[in-house]
Amino acid sequence: MTTGPIMMADTPQGPGNDSSVLTKTKSKTQRPPLYKVLLLNDDYTPMEFVVHVLERFFGMSHAQSFDIMLTVHKKGLAVVGVFSFEVAETKVAQVMDFARRHQHPLQCTMEKE
Repeated sequence: MTTGPIMMADTPQGPGNDSSVLTKTKSKTQRPPLYKVLLLNDDYTPMEFVVHVLERFFGMSHAQSFDIMLTVHKKGLAVVGVFSFEVAETKVAQVMDFARRHQHPLQCTMEKE
């Protein structure tokens, strides 16, 4: 019995012999956006309470807290820290909750840096 000629492919087939072109994409990692946490001045919250909030929730020394409290008092607001979105959001919520529980109208907010 005779068979016709066996046709061989130009490129060998099988594992590891893929002839498709692979392109390497360079992924550019971006830092997540940061958010400024701000304290706003009001005419009712005691200065000592603001100092306590800064020490408790932002880990500042008494001297740093006092300086920032004076900035809030004189300029109307001050940046008290810069954080990732989740951390900033948590700090704002903690400060606002703490102020409300102590019946103070202290305002804390965040904005994109």
